[in-house]
Amino acid sequence: MLRNATNAAKGAAKKAVTELSQYPKPGEKLHGFTLVRTKHVPELELTALHLQHDKTGADYLHIARDDSNNVFSIGFKTNPPDDTGVPHILEHTTLCGSEKYPIRDPFFKMLPRTLSNFMNAFTASDHTFYPFATTNAQDFQNLMSVYMDATLHPLLKKTDFTQEGWRIGPENPRAAAAEGEAKPEDSKLVFKGVVYNEMKGQMSDAGYLFYIRFQDSMFPSINNSGGDPQKITDLTYEQLKNFHAEHYHPSNAKVLTYGDMPLADHLKEVDARLSVFEKIKADLEHKRPIDLSGGPRVVTVFGPVDPLADPDKQYKTSVSWTTGETSDVIESFSLSILEKLLMDGYGSPIYKGLIEAGLGTDFSPNAGYDSHGAVGIFSVGLTGVQATNVEKVKGEVQKILQDIRQKGFDRSKIDGYLHQLELGLKHKTANFGMGIVQRLKSSWFKGTDPFDSLAWNDVVRGFETRMAEGGYLEGLMDKYLMNENTLTFTMAPSATYGEELAKEEDERLAAKIMEATREAGGESEARSFFAQRELALLEEQGKSNTQDLSCLPTVYVKDIPREKERIEVRNDKTQGVETQWREAPTNGLTYFRAINKLENLPDELRALIPLFTDAIMRLGTKDMTMEQLEDMIKLKTGGISIGYHSTVSPKDFHQASEGIALRGMALDRNVPVMLELIQKLILETNFDSPEAAKHIRQLLEAASDGVVNDIASSGHAYARRAAEAGLTRDAWLTEQVAGLTQVKLITSLAGRPDTDRYDDIIAKLKQIQQFALAGSNMRFALTCGSDSVGTNTSALANFNSSRPSEAVSFPASRTQTSTRDIKAFYPLPYQVYYGGLALPTVSYTHADVAPLQILSQLLTHKHLHHEIREKGGAYGGGAYMKGLEGLFGFYSYRDPNPQNTLSIIRNAGRWAVDKQWEDQDLEEAKISVFQGIDAPKSVNTEGMDQFVAGITENMKQKRRVELLDVTKDQVREAAQKYIVEVLEKQAERVVFLGKKQEWVDGTWTVREMNVKGEE
Repeated sequence: MLRNATNAAKGAAKKAVTELSQYPKPGEKLHGFTLVRTKHVPELELTALHLQHDKTGADYLHIARDDSNNVFSIGFKTNPPDDTGVPHILEHTTLCGSEKYPIRDPFFKMLPRTLSNFMNAFTASDHTFYPFATTNAQDFQNLMSVYMDATLHPLLKKTDFTQEGWRIGPENPRAAAAEGEAKPEDSKLVFKGVVYNEMKGQMSDAGYLFYIRFQDSMFPSINNSGGDPQKITDLTYEQLKNFHAEHYHPSNAKVLTYGDMPLADHLKEVDARLSVFEKIKADLEHKRPIDLSGGPRVVTVFGPVDPLADPDKQYKTSVSWTTGETSDVIESFSLSILEKLLMDGYGSPIYKGLIEAGLGTDFSPNAGYDSHGAVGIFSVGLTGVQATNVEKVKGEVQKILQDIRQKGFDRSKIDGYLHQLELGLKHKTANFGMGIVQRLKSSWFKGTDPFDSLAWNDVVRGFETRMAEGGYLEGLMDKYLMNENTLTFTMAPSATYGEELAKEEDERLAAKIMEATREAGGESEARSFFAQRELALLEEQGKSNTQDLSCLPTVYVKDIPREKERIEVRNDKTQGVETQWREAPTNGLTYFRAINKLENLPDELRALIPLFTDAIMRLGTKDMTMEQLEDMIKLKTGGISIGYHSTVSPKDFHQASEGIALRGMALDRNVPVMLELIQKLILETNFDSPEAAKHIRQLLEAASDGVVNDIASSGHAYARRAAEAGLTRDAWLTEQVAGLTQVKLITSLAGRPDTDRYDDIIAKLKQIQQFALAGSNMRFALTCGSDSVGTNTSALANFNSSRPSEAVSFPASRTQTSTRDIKAFYPLPYQVYYGGLALPTVSYTHADVAPLQILSQLLTHKHLHHEIREKGGAYGGGAYMKGLEGLFGFYSYRDPNPQNTLSIIRNAGRWAVDKQWEDQDLEEAKISVFQGIDAPKSVNTEGMDQFVAGITENMKQKRRVELLDVTKDQVREAAQKYIVEVLEKQAERVVFLGKKQEWVDGTWTVREMNVKGEE
């Protein structure tokens, strides 16, 4: 009875949040705002309210929903006037101090003073926005105050501009200033700046470069908001300040709040911040693409060569059309469905007609329907194209489109995509509010009505109405794609691209130095100016860690409950197989997971499991094509996946287990079909098909194409993984299947001669097929509503009884020992560096893990961010503690000064031991740790720590108390024992990626990645 009463109370609260009667009526005023209109959206269980600020005209959208994870965002229209990256640099500098919070870097200083589960800022092509998410009401008020003051009243000091934007300075200013100790390279003048180095890293990514140059051609009226390094150094401090004054104004702003907190409280705070401004004319211009009505246009640019891809397949090319106004949400939705019908999956006609036909290895970065602009763009493009095939691509695309136009579309395929939409609405994620912000912001700034974007059912109904008239999608093809009004955009490889980039930077730097020399009256005076400015900036940065932060708001550790509500799971057996049940409200969905543990798995088979899991989603079976299987997956499931799994024991981090992991989601009624599909894909994929070798080659080529860019996008993660691999069995296993070792294997296999049929590889894939579902080491986990447990039990029993029962056994093999190099360097063609240093510690259940976790936060926020990012110019750097894996480590990201970073990292332990920690330091570090621990979780993740890794609720509770009770002495002891002493024993592992320079001497093991078909 009590439970029913509680549920009824929850239902009443839910009604109060979304019930329109709780709010003013349109036209009424509330705290300086007028309510313009409202809309209840039952399918998303939300009510939207559109308000306008009376004094400034600021737009305000509130989305009321029974969700405790509340979101705030303020954004501004920021059409970039040029390619200097002024919107991007302004995004950084606004967060460096404001009138109410006049300290260095309040945004980063707030990170350890908040329980938020999301804090960031984003520069889009024509707008900039600043969102956060938190479940704590006081935290929400604190962050809203910081965000609004940062954006509307930033200090915008010149030193912030030079630190975050760009400057010229000696490579190592302190060494250069030291009498008698300086080396010539210490005094060498170089370009510096956080954004400058970030964008140099971006420009190393051929995929990003292709996309941004395509945008330059398609939207010449929209400049590069992120900034082109060649133009960033043209930006002046005055231009930055002027851009802020013109664009970061309430009249040019859009504010969004989401969740269950009271709207009135938000409006009071926002009105107080906005009302000090007078209304100005807003920037309402929606930039449009080029006019292609005059017939075809062709653009060719040059980009870098990918050293890990086939040297004969280095071109990227696409053909694009402009479509209609994206504010027509039904047509825009219809075009997104059309894109999926044409291009989604291995069975799609464009994939088969272009990639399977051998014209390219993968779709280009701009391929698909892009609705982010005021006018949509539809592109079909390829990467990995041979020079002789570039001009053939457009003709083939047109032939495929003509053929599709004549045949029309299969209704069941459309139903499959609508089914995916239905499941997307039912699947309740913990970050639903942030997803809404991300989805609405771009279209809202480009003139699309956010109420239209929210009304999912209205859009689908509108789509179905147009479909019922007949020939609707074919009509859209006639309207937009069946013509010659195209832009063909190609990026050709240039072997000298990197050299030319470096030469241009040297010449630009020399010109800037010459200009400064003229202004200063001589070269020595100019060099003195640069050196003194750099030292002054270092001095100002040095005050960052000692400044009084009392002006910043904070939450407190005492507000964190010592005990967390436990996730209840039930364990039983299904035909002898261990099964974990999590019964919870899931909106009619069932989430399935299984792990098949494998003992003594041979290294050569493990390394091929990623290829196996790709291949079974590509080759088809003897009785079903991949196209038919993909259609069935879309119609009956919310997605299924098969992958490699490894984990450590929470009681011994040196012990590792591995196997095959299965995942799937479906409506309760479709669970039997989902399980049948998983089994069919694994057991019946036809590796003997005449097409098997060809399809496997295409998978390998697609994985290899652009891999250098993929590494660059998360280079520090690859570096960390490679470093950790030398320390534990689990880390070594992970690196084999998801690290640089896997990259090297895949690129090597892709580089085999075209005549190679991959017989040896296919034989091993068939071996994996035999044991993937077999044996007695299978475990199941299901998350579902209580009412579907019975039917799911039956489906699970059928699945289990039909899988291979024979035992899986491999000969006992020598366990790999961690003999990796202490220092390894991977030469890769980047303009910046990515690094990691890893150290072994203790197992999850050990009491020292808690102080190590706190130490990682202290080092990151109190030392490494300051030294590596602010002073060193890297985009990011910090420390981490992997509590389950037993590994402590350091990393840097897009780093221009790796030697300096390595020195800082190696001395970080001693710094922590000698540091006189304050109580507030520990308070902030604990808050940082609990941001992740207490972040809202999606229902499908509940109980998974126990299922996957054996971490019980008791273990978690013990860890929780240990974290809350960590002392300063424990932190110092952990730094001494696990960093200082481990480094003294040379038990660490270090890995850096980037361009090989003189500092990579004989103490480093150089691991070449450029394999090109070598065995």
